[in-house]
Amino acid sequence: MCGTSASADRLLLVHEARVAADELVQRFLRLPVAKAMNLRTRAGFDRAVALLAAQLRRATGRADVDAVREAVAVLDVDWARTTAAERRRLVSEAMAAAGRATAIVPARIEAPFNHAAREVVAATRTDARRGQRLAIGAEFNAVDRRVVAHVTSSQGNFVRDEYGRRIEGFGEEARRIVAAGLEEGLGRDDIAEALEQAARAALVDRAPFYWETVSASFIAQGRSYAQMSSYAEAGIRQYRIEAVLDEQTTNICRYLHGKTFSVADALRRFDRIEALEDPEAIKQAMPWVRETTDPETGRTRLYVNGGSGRTELAEVSRSVGARDDRGDFRALASDSALNEVGIGFPPYHGLCRTTTLAVV
Repeated sequence: MCGTSASADRLLLVHEARVAADELVQRFLRLPVAKAMNLRTRAGFDRAVALLAAQLRRATGRADVDAVREAVAVLDVDWARTTAAERRRLVSEAMAAAGRATAIVPARIEAPFNHAAREVVAATRTDARRGQRLAIGAEFNAVDRRVVAHVTSSQGNFVRDEYGRRIEGFGEEARRIVAAGLEEGLGRDDIAEALEQAARAALVDRAPFYWETVSASFIAQGRSYAQMSSYAEAGIRQYRIEAVLDEQTTNICRYLHGKTFSVADALRRFDRIEALEDPEAIKQAMPWVRETTDPETGRTRLYVNGGSGRTELAEVSRSVGARDDRGDFRALASDSALNEVGIGFPPYHGLCRTTTLAVV
């Protein structure tokens, strides 16, 4: 394939430049991820997310580049001389090659996730003891240890599942590119360039903030689980949702701000989620909230798609984009129903900063 080696070298150079930039950021801040886990403030949470995302990019970037190189090497053929069966086989082999290159990713991210999980739980316990003045011990309890194990393994499964979807998506796009290229009479080099672009888009470029979203969800989930553990240890019966009310706060976080839920119910939900391994089942048990527009009123509605189907949560009567203004909402589900559909504690969406406070 003309230019394949040079393109692979460029991809590797981009990856290594990003690694170097991430390392410079951490040196400039003089904070490893462990010391950045001050989750009591918005700035601390954001910094922890950024540094964990940088670690994850460093751990996976080389595998992504290798996956592109291995996939396009398989597809280095004169497509005009292939049969339909050969084309299907070649695309399948390219997908398998990409899968082999990225198979090391789960092992590469396990250590950063496990270390970050322990730091999240430790920071949460510190905040419960010092910030909320709860009577709990300094050492991890049994639930804390379960939280560390669960968020590490479940997030690893989510990433593995995501890589599988991206490789499948690349395979579909590769088949489309080859078929369209042959129909248009394109030459080998033109088809090769299009295939390489598709592989890079699926396996390297991805969504710009993919690892930030993964890191934010990981940290927010770990913090929420650890908070429930601390509340239970301190004998707290209820907790309150505490959103960051600023210009970036979403409608769902504004709506839930100030609502109270049962600690016992939250721990029972953690028990159910902990027993799940399939990422799709976990998504249904902890669905992110979505928005839609009511065709009759034109107002925004909040809903989730969970295990029992779609549940309408609330209608936005007055939406705001300002600090210290919650907005106005019309409830479409009871507070007990909110917990039942899986949104009793954050995160409620990607990059969710909402937390909880003990009701004492």
